[in-house]
Amino acid sequence: MAREGISSLCHPRRWVARIHPNCRPDGLPTKNVGHAGEREKFPPTNIPSDERLHYTFAIMDSLETIARWEHFPHEADMGIRGIGMTKSQAFEQAALALTAVITDPQGVAPQAESHFSCEAPDDELLLVDWLNALIYEMACEHLVFGQFEVTINNHHLEAIARGEPIDRMKHELTVEIKGATYTELSVRHSEESGWVAQCVVDV
Repeated sequence: MAREGISSLCHPRRWVARIHPNCRPDGLPTKNVGHAGEREKFPPTNIPSDERLHYTFAIMDSLETIARWEHFPHEADMGIRGIGMTKSQAFEQAALALTAVITDPQGVAPQAESHFSCEAPDDELLLVDWLNALIYEMACEHLVFGQFEVTINNHHLEAIARGEPIDRMKHELTVEIKGATYTELSVRHSEESGWVAQCVVDV
């Protein structure tokens, strides 16, 4: 059974804007959407009923789309998968899935900061390079990371990882990750799930 982790609700603005930026199907003046504290205003307008239905489903779909990570079994190793609205977000979630193989990412304090720069011919190789850079840093510096900020431009990645020194009592490390592999390697986009970045790591 796949293990999952949920990070944050993605803001639905891009779905709303592409249909009717200034409409509201039920005629109410405002609606709370997105992150806490944010409010989008939708002045009521007269729009055809079929477009109202399209608009309503777009709102529902966007609220159900969340950034998350997953684990999937693969023989003696472990598959990791990051899902997000953007490629960068999917790479961030894949990194969280990597950390979750050995410990709970939510139990990692952002005490130290490491910077990364990776470049590869395509997205799949970039994912492997990114994950292996994290694995190398964790092994050499005896760190574990729980927060990630990734920026991808073409096939060039810049990232910041935040974490703390490994404490075997606190982090309760389960396994040691040897490296990210090309098995089940995929970086893809779909209208339904957004960006997905995955591979199998050798443990």
